[in-house]
Amino acid sequence: MKKTILFTLLVFSSGVFAQIAPAKRQLKPSDVYRQVSLSDPQISPEGNWVAYSLSSVDSVKNKRNSDIWMQSWDGKESIQLTFSPDGESKPRWSPDGKYLSFTSSRGGLTGSQIWLMDRRGGEAKQLTDIKKGDLSDYAWSPDGKKIALVITNDADTAKSKSPKPIVIDRFHFKQDVEGYLMKKTTHLYLYNLETKKIDTLTKGIYDETSPKWSPDGTQIAFISNRTEDPDRNENTDIWVIDAKPNSTMKQITTFTGRDYAHEWSADGKQIAYLRTTSAESYIMYDQSILCTISKDGGEPKLLSKSLDRPVGNPRWSKDGTSIFAIVSDDRTRYIANFSAVDGKMTKLVGGNRSFTGIERHTSGNLLASMSDPQTPSELYAIEAAVVRKLTKHQDAFLAPLALATVEGFTSKSKDGASVSNLLYLPATAQKGQKLPTLLFIHGGPVAQDEFSYDMSRQMLAAAGYAVVAVNYRGSSGRGLDFCKIISADWGNKEVLDILGATDYVVQNGIADPEKLGIGGWSYGGILTNYTIATDTRFKAASSGAGVSLISSLYGVDQYILQYEHELGSPWKNFDKYIALSYPFLKADRIKTPTQFMVGQSDFNVPSVGSEQMYQAFRSLGIPTELIIYPDQFHGITNPSYQKDRFERYIAWFNKYLKK
Repeated sequence: MKKTILFTLLVFSSGVFAQIAPAKRQLKPSDVYRQVSLSDPQISPEGNWVAYSLSSVDSVKNKRNSDIWMQSWDGKESIQLTFSPDGESKPRWSPDGKYLSFTSSRGGLTGSQIWLMDRRGGEAKQLTDIKKGDLSDYAWSPDGKKIALVITNDADTAKSKSPKPIVIDRFHFKQDVEGYLMKKTTHLYLYNLETKKIDTLTKGIYDETSPKWSPDGTQIAFISNRTEDPDRNENTDIWVIDAKPNSTMKQITTFTGRDYAHEWSADGKQIAYLRTTSAESYIMYDQSILCTISKDGGEPKLLSKSLDRPVGNPRWSKDGTSIFAIVSDDRTRYIANFSAVDGKMTKLVGGNRSFTGIERHTSGNLLASMSDPQTPSELYAIEAAVVRKLTKHQDAFLAPLALATVEGFTSKSKDGASVSNLLYLPATAQKGQKLPTLLFIHGGPVAQDEFSYDMSRQMLAAAGYAVVAVNYRGSSGRGLDFCKIISADWGNKEVLDILGATDYVVQNGIADPEKLGIGGWSYGGILTNYTIATDTRFKAASSGAGVSLISSLYGVDQYILQYEHELGSPWKNFDKYIALSYPFLKADRIKTPTQFMVGQSDFNVPSVGSEQMYQAFRSLGIPTELIIYPDQFHGITNPSYQKDRFERYIAWFNKYLKK
């Protein structure tokens, strides 16, 4: 009798539990409409609130919209401040904390203006009325009386019913998203909140960006490339100018590489910043070094030079004795603290996760953006090295999902190189089961796959695939030599690393050797082409925004400096271009059915690169298809196209790997 009652209670309890907690489901392409993203967090002057932008998708209008939200530092309150369908971004607190400003083109404006919202309530009011030029950035003065503006002006401001011819006279004349580069200049201006007047701070033929006010409000530090022809190098230096019209600017750094990401110390005597390790005119394979320099210039201190890892997002400590920064290291990004005297580093908080941004709280603690393999980015408080979650925007997205597990592994390449990788296993995977497996390759190449949330790999794993992310040579996070070893030698060592990772998952019983696929976007698409031209074991491939006939993109894409400095001019070094073009010139060796994708307006890796490979496959009779996304740049941002791309990935791989 007791057993019967117990059995009945168990059945009843499990039935109630099933109603309360329904079974988790797999991620699906339509989930792109549910994904939100947080950006640009700003701590209020008194430290009680964090303002930030939250981007979400309106699936009916097929567009992404950004609103301003506020989160209390204690984590108890979350408030949406704006609701406009036009979108708002770049939240900034007034120094007295009474107002929150943001940029928006709401109300039918043709360009962004600054709007001001009283924290006590009420509608936001338009603050600026910039009639000529495009506002791209702004910064409040410490006394709250002025705002530094960054405005881009077009030399030809006359309006015409029909577009005028595009006249080009620049060396570097194309850039993704921006399009053809003409005679536009970006300068700094001062907006007076009392008089509503805008004064010109900088002018001329050069660009100035990233204004940062000195703590006493008398000076502004900014970034500019003032070499004879900025199109022919990637130099940037830090400059300082008095915060009043007709002032003379002073150059603070003189390094011929890039100096950037500058931050004033609290006493206004020093500037922390990042610089490249290379002083060359073109910088691809490199990593940033944390530095400090006197506000008057002179010899900088290279605080992280011996670390041999990229350092980013510097923020001074409250007492000015050290600098917090994010370090990229072998599939992770951790927060560290560097002594401003000798550069001694203390690791503050790390683990198998990725910190992507930090801000210093008035208490001396930190605000951080962070993601892990099962959690898209949220905001966290870092207090005495303890991580406390603040925002919970991703909870609703994650609630119904059973995500892939993610683990790291190390593979050996044919030439003995050790390579760090990640393995995504579907939530439905059974122990010891050999799975159809996809090598999904990151772009860059100077980037790394991390222990962070990755929508693409999670989506492919949800379709029943083991997914491998390979940090091939050329990736960051493993030191400068590991990164730059592929210079002018594309499609060689990276392919060895991809094949070494493939061998690992096959030999360890993870991958079904008869059901292997490969894909990627940008340099990941390029490496997909290189790999299938080297090894015929892959039964399906998807190459996104790639190229194989390298010489055909000279003057067609945005990488003219890379061609000139890394490969040399085609008329002087054409043999190198030919050697690197082997996937196209030896396309008859390829056996892998391949899907090609690209954005129609991509100036980064233009559509011609995918079109050439598609045409070669059609000529050779290799199964293929070409998908071109209208009006899209290198990154596909249209939500319906993002969904479509996932659907096409899955359909293509299923066709050849799930027979």
